[in-house]
Amino acid sequence: MATPPIVHGISVTLLSQCAHWHSPLDIIAIKHPCCQKFFACIACHNAIETAHSAKVWKRDQRDEKAVLCGKCGHVLSVAEYLACGSQCTECGAEFNPGCKGHWGMYFEVGKEELE
Repeated sequence: MATPPIVHGISVTLLSQCAHWHSPLDIIAIKHPCCQKFFACIACHNAIETAHSAKVWKRDQRDEKAVLCGKCGHVLSVAEYLACGSQCTECGAEFNPGCKGHWGMYFEVGKEELE
């Protein structure tokens, strides 16, 4: 298995939790297209990357590997993550289903995808 990418953020744990989101289900990190770095959450990105604004993954970029499972280190594509039902496709770890409410901060999504 390849070495998982570095997860940036504030008080990041080995599972990719951070000072902002740290429940047992908050175990993903998302690579941002603007800087190509994985962050534990958007608040961590905005606190650390002060020279630029966060960008979202566009619909035509959904094949990009951009969502890291903090449990096993597998990196899901945007499309895989959006379709995974809040569960890692590799190890089965559960992700926070509430993250769906924040998808628009990371991904170009339609209203129908947020329902």
